[in-house]
Amino acid sequence: MTFGLENLDSIWQHLPKPVLVLEAWICDAGESRMEWQPDEQGLQQVLQLLKDSQSPDTATQRAVQEKLEQLNQFPDFNNYLIFVLTSLKSEDEPTRSLSGLILKNNVKAHYQNFPPNVADFIKRECLNNIGDPSPLIRATIGILITTIASKGELQMWPELLPQLCNLLNSEDYNTCEGSFGALQKICEDSSELLDSDALNRPLNIMIPKFLQFFKHCSPKIRSHAIACVNQFIIGRAQALMDNIDTFIESLFALAGDEDSEVRKNVCRALVMLLEVRIDRLIPHMHSIIQYMLQRTQDPDENVALEACEFWLTLAEQPICKEALSGHLVQLIPILVNGMKYSEIDIILLKGDVEEDETVPDSEQDIKPRFHKSRTVTLQHEGGEGEEGEDIDDDEDDDDDTLSDWNLRKCSAAALDVLANVFREELLPHLLPLLKGLLFHPDWVIKESGILVLGAIAEGCMQGMVPYLPELIPHLILCLCDKKALVRSIACWTLSRYAHWVVSQPPDAHLKPLMTELLKRILDGNKRVQEAACSAFATLEEEACTELVPYLSFILDTLVFAFGKYQHKNLLILYDAIGTLADSVGHHLNQPEYIQKLMPPLIAKWNELKDEDKDLFPLLECLSSVATALQSGFLPYCEPVYQRCVTLVQKTLAQAMMYSQQPDQYEAPDKDFMIVALDLLSGLAEGLGGHVDSLVARSNIMTLLFQCMQDTMPEVRQSSFALLGDLTKACFPHVKPCIAEFMPILGTNLNPEFISVCNNATWAIGEICMQMGVEMQPYIPMVLNQLVEIINRPNTPKTLLENTAITIGRLGYVCPQEVAPMLPQFIRPWCTSLRNIRDNEEKDSAFRGICIMIGVNPGGVVQDFIFFCDAVASWVNPKDDLRDMFYKILHGFKEQPATAFRVSTPSREGGASRRRVNGKTHPSVYCTAPIGGEETFGCSP
Repeated sequence: MTFGLENLDSIWQHLPKPVLVLEAWICDAGESRMEWQPDEQGLQQVLQLLKDSQSPDTATQRAVQEKLEQLNQFPDFNNYLIFVLTSLKSEDEPTRSLSGLILKNNVKAHYQNFPPNVADFIKRECLNNIGDPSPLIRATIGILITTIASKGELQMWPELLPQLCNLLNSEDYNTCEGSFGALQKICEDSSELLDSDALNRPLNIMIPKFLQFFKHCSPKIRSHAIACVNQFIIGRAQALMDNIDTFIESLFALAGDEDSEVRKNVCRALVMLLEVRIDRLIPHMHSIIQYMLQRTQDPDENVALEACEFWLTLAEQPICKEALSGHLVQLIPILVNGMKYSEIDIILLKGDVEEDETVPDSEQDIKPRFHKSRTVTLQHEGGEGEEGEDIDDDEDDDDDTLSDWNLRKCSAAALDVLANVFREELLPHLLPLLKGLLFHPDWVIKESGILVLGAIAEGCMQGMVPYLPELIPHLILCLCDKKALVRSIACWTLSRYAHWVVSQPPDAHLKPLMTELLKRILDGNKRVQEAACSAFATLEEEACTELVPYLSFILDTLVFAFGKYQHKNLLILYDAIGTLADSVGHHLNQPEYIQKLMPPLIAKWNELKDEDKDLFPLLECLSSVATALQSGFLPYCEPVYQRCVTLVQKTLAQAMMYSQQPDQYEAPDKDFMIVALDLLSGLAEGLGGHVDSLVARSNIMTLLFQCMQDTMPEVRQSSFALLGDLTKACFPHVKPCIAEFMPILGTNLNPEFISVCNNATWAIGEICMQMGVEMQPYIPMVLNQLVEIINRPNTPKTLLENTAITIGRLGYVCPQEVAPMLPQFIRPWCTSLRNIRDNEEKDSAFRGICIMIGVNPGGVVQDFIFFCDAVASWVNPKDDLRDMFYKILHGFKEQPATAFRVSTPSREGGASRRRVNGKTHPSVYCTAPIGGEETFGCSP
């Protein structure tokens, strides 16, 4: 709420100067002290301020806000606010509470400027009135107390905690409840401080005190007590650990409590204890599971939601399978039942509205977008997502309008994780239910069955395969259901089975699914459009070039959607087009396809202003399209290139102005610069040498030098990706800058920033392939860091692979400088590259390692078996590389420690590299031997 103030200039004229006070001597407990009292006229005008501030008129509110800012320069104004909150009981409660909330905001913003007498008066009034008869006023005072405490005042207000704890013993309910409310807020905001030596560990007194109130006759007090203790479970506060058995016994005693808030807090406690003290729960696990089964069906949905979290947490524990196996027959139907839309869900989702495509989106419908900077990765054998990788299309995508976590989402997530634990063992409990759900006449139940089918897709895929030939056609039929919410969930569930669909003959399922999804992309309902676009993007990723025969039909649909979609879905459409370009690659570079696709994209490009955040998804889309079209993008490249350079230049200029005068300028949104850098990378990758003239006519190298030193890691990450791509595309423009760039690259070989380090490493590898022997002066700037990274435990696989490639390339161009360090990196080097698909990067790196072994054969002796293993990962090396392997293997077989030379072949040019935004593909180890069986007979 915006607070206002009108006609208050006269306050200062009617009140004593220099401060707004009337002082009276009041005797308290035998001590003399000054007690503040308000001026009556000033008080009336402050009350008028509070009433005016509730006006719905925006002009009044604006004027009021300005006056409020003026009044905040006079600390005594805060005395009036606390007086209205705590003492002016003749006023209505909303006005008193509003006074307290304005004071809370003042405390947050200006407390350090309050004179000591004002701060003391406010603190004293809070504690004296914590037992106000009004629940609203008690809650407001509690908020004010915890706000003061959060400003570092817990140490400076030593009487606060003892006094609040003493007030818990009051026979007056209001005083006890108000004190507990304040303590709960303090526990929430300052849990770590309360468990520290800084305050003399007050929890040693507070935790046992709270536990006493678990048996209080008031449910509100019982609920406060549990909530207070719950704040210290995850942090394993020592005072709680010392009383853990008493705590658990007290929770069990409250299991049957009639109050829903108490039950909710009991469930929350058990879920957290499952995470941090499962050892204490295991002896009681059967009873706890039975209790949670009941609570997951609680008539109060908030209680049911807290209980449902238990299954999510239990699924992460090693004991899950053993503990739950005997309870699946009860649990699975409960979770499935929880996956139905509630009546309120359907109302919020406008489930009765079938066509709304002409209704413009409101701004709150559109989630803020955050651009993910480009990350350079290598291709592996196989194409699936890396094991353990997060899936983007979570099962709650189907109802993201319900942004709050709810029982439906939690039940679906729980079923998903349990499917990953139990795999096919879940199906005997699910399949009988599924048949009844999927063919149910009630659309709400049918919809929940389709959600169930999607939720188990990942975990139960193998067991579901026999049923999919029958289920997939049924789901495709559901894409035509008369209810929009059924059509949208069918899109999502089908996307979860896209991998299987693509593995079948195209005419069996891929073609019918693609045809129906494209129809749904043009659906009359915006939610279905969104679900269909997202599902189609997933299908594109799985099908890749399988879609090439249908490109004309696909592009007709996607381009038609440009003229049909409202704001939100237009952003998702960009993603579908970008993913299509990534998936079919150069097959998109046909005049017919270019003529269909580019005009609407360029029209949108010209329509958007430089400061419009809709540029983010459009730039991402164009980056993929430019990379795919290659020379086909040439007619469009110049204005796109120039605008990207302008965006980078503008953002850097704004950042400079902000750093120099932060009071006068706003900090720029650097995402504009990041997406522009990434599109420039896409242009360089797609156009190759054609980008030369554009770079020559621009100041991009100067801008890149600044971006590489930006404080924001994502900017540096994208800068190094662009540097690598420009190195490959037009090295003559990069070469004059190498002396300035290399020290920056060296300082960014810091694995604390994984993606920045990864792209810097890759760029160094590309540069050295162009520099050749001229790389020699720069080896000391980077080699030690690279060797350290490749030996670092728990380094992500992508970074290890790029580090190994770059070390190999450095050895290829400067073997004398790198080979002496061979013993320090050869083992992790070999294990990092054993799973990489045959390609140019791998080729150049292995040539480098072979040359280094020739220079320093003793450096590989201790780990020679790892080199043999890495060599065996090659499927089809070039003939001259095969000869290098042969000479090394046989040289070691005959005289392992004797130095020998491997002739250096002519240097290969820069290698191609596939980019993936943040994703890595998993490895399938290929054991094809090189040069016959004798390869494996070698031993050092």
